Amino acid sequence: MRTWLVTGGAGFIGGNFVLDAVRQGVRVINLDALTYAGNLDTLSSIQGESNHVFVQGDIGDAALIERLLREHRPDAVINFAAESHVDRSIDGPAAFVQTNVVGTLNLLERSRDYWRSLDEVGRAEFRFLHVSTDEVYGSLGDTGKFTELTPYAPNSPYSASKAASDHLVRAFHHTYGLPVVTTNCSNNYGPYQFPEKLIPLVIAKAVAGESLPVYGDGRNVRDWLFVGDHCAAIRCVLDAGRPGETYNVGGDAERQNLAVVTAICRLLDERLPLSGGHARESLITFVKDRPGHDRRYAIDASKLKNELGWTPQVSFEQGIALTVSWYLDHQPWVRRVLDGSYRLERIGATA
Repeated sequence: MRTWLVTGGAGFIGGNFVLDAVRQGVRVINLDALTYAGNLDTLSSIQGESNHVFVQGDIGDAALIERLLREHRPDAVINFAAESHVDRSIDGPAAFVQTNVVGTLNLLERSRDYWRSLDEVGRAEFRFLHVSTDEVYGSLGDTGKFTELTPYAPNSPYSASKAASDHLVRAFHHTYGLPVVTTNCSNNYGPYQFPEKLIPLVIAKAVAGESLPVYGDGRNVRDWLFVGDHCAAIRCVLDAGRPGETYNVGGDAERQNLAVVTAICRLLDERLPLSGGHARESLITFVKDRPGHDRRYAIDASKLKNELGWTPQVSFEQGIALTVSWYLDHQPWVRRVLDGSYRLERIGATA
């Protein structure tokens, strides 16, 4: 049985990854600090599974990381742990530097020392996989796509902190030989996403019949990636990616933000019409743009496709319909997140 140490495994992408891995028979040591976006409700379906060990803790805790590596002897460390919301990074950048930079450095140092302690076979098989973002590349014009060779040009405290962590991961490979791989993904969406990000926020507000705020003119473009496709890509890179390499992961689904909001409105109008038959598109309100708002992202994932054979399986139309249905079918989960009740139960939930 493979054993993986997964950090940030109670968050959105990490939680989906852990659910898949445990169901596929991988033994997962799941470390999450349970900050505001970490949610044990996401993991409720695998509660009690013998191959899932949840530990509440911080990637910056050197003694804890050392103990987990020593006791569980993982074949890989997969790092999802990150502060990730751009608006929050604008209001308080220090937390992003602490987790994304200092925390990642600690995780790298402890992983390097553990890797050095392994025998020759163990060192050859071990991987440190770092999950990053396309936002490190900055903003695109009307044409072109980000490749693995695109120069870094982060424009927010969040993306700057992720860029720094990417550079540290690269440095640990070239300096110490640590077998690392990095993935830079486009905008994820799907089940269990904390409702401060665009898609779950719009779904929650549209269900309630509230105003739907859209930044600027709504024409900022993102490449949307269904979270299940992203998890499959990470497993692919973990199994066959070349140490020291970076792989971009994109959904081949560029959409303007306004088009995304409109699509959600139409799906909800079909599933859950408003009283009086009013169209939810009438709830769209344009608000002042946020500082440093990148205009367009687009991922060229041809390296991942050509070298490792991965392609996204879920189109945007399929994915957004699945996502809207999931949120409608999981309203208790949404309510617990929105009213904060899930947070009241997690202190001391695990050691």
